[in-house]
Amino acid sequence: MADVADGETLNLSMIAARFSDEEAAWEFLEHTKWPNGPVCPHCGSLDHAYYLAPKAGARATSTGKRSYRRLWKCGDCRQPFTVLVGTVMEHSHIPVAKWLLGIHLMNAGKNGVSALELSRVLGIGYRAAWFMAHRIRHALAPTTEQPQTKMTGVVEADETYVGGRARGKRGRGAANKTPVVTLVERNGQARSAVVTNVTGENIKAILTQQAETTIVLVTDSYQVYEKPGQEFAEHHTVDHGQGEYARTDGSLRVHTNTVEGYFSQLKRSLDGTYHHVSARHLHRYLAEFDYRYNTRKVKDGERTIRAIQQTAGKRLRYERIISASE
Repeated sequence: MADVADGETLNLSMIAARFSDEEAAWEFLEHTKWPNGPVCPHCGSLDHAYYLAPKAGARATSTGKRSYRRLWKCGDCRQPFTVLVGTVMEHSHIPVAKWLLGIHLMNAGKNGVSALELSRVLGIGYRAAWFMAHRIRHALAPTTEQPQTKMTGVVEADETYVGGRARGKRGRGAANKTPVVTLVERNGQARSAVVTNVTGENIKAILTQQAETTIVLVTDSYQVYEKPGQEFAEHHTVDHGQGEYARTDGSLRVHTNTVEGYFSQLKRSLDGTYHHVSARHLHRYLAEFDYRYNTRKVKDGERTIRAIQQTAGKRLRYERIISASE
């Protein structure tokens, strides 16, 4: 199978050189998603499938073009499948090699990559690139089938407002902007959520879902954090209104610089790369930035491999992504 040798770093030049061949790209994807042998997406059987080799040369599509699709058949449930079934790539007409390149591009740059740039680099239409990018973001988001451990230690919480230029008031309560609440575990992970309003009830729900009650919570002095903070072992605040941004309390350094640094990178990227992000799709962009932040200590290649492995079980149809309710 097309594989990355031990100690070899998966990077853009390697993907372009070694996996521009579609057959090699399929084999690489199979090896990455099925390191222990093919897994049937229909019944979950492991390594009980056999490859259905074309009877007469390469397979052909309905248009007569050569197809590199690698078809397998489960020995248990007798159902045919490919490595794309049940993933964000299922039923896509974009070649697998371009999917691999697109996934790598979205994982390699801390500022992300726009659909227009994907369109130019991959040589595909803008709408296809836009849909691809959203499907990749969807793959990066955690699911109920992939439970996350709750945050521990010192956790900083803060909110920001994302969207078009506000008319009138700026900052908290600004019009025409979407509020985002983010928790950052010091030396750990970030978890972001879009909220309709920044209220104590919403803050409490997010904290309860994402953090252990034993955490040391650090926030600014905004009153919405007061009651939720009582649910945890300790709650420390800094008063930005009084010019206080950091202080030492015993062995604890009290500040919200970590979460504010996360917001700084998020906003620079949204403004500089995407220019405009609608509230309807903002949660997917947050999933993308959370994922890159949470894998910041690994190399781009390893981050890409993890992203490929997360594509399973995450179908995202075009009708769903453009619906008003999504």
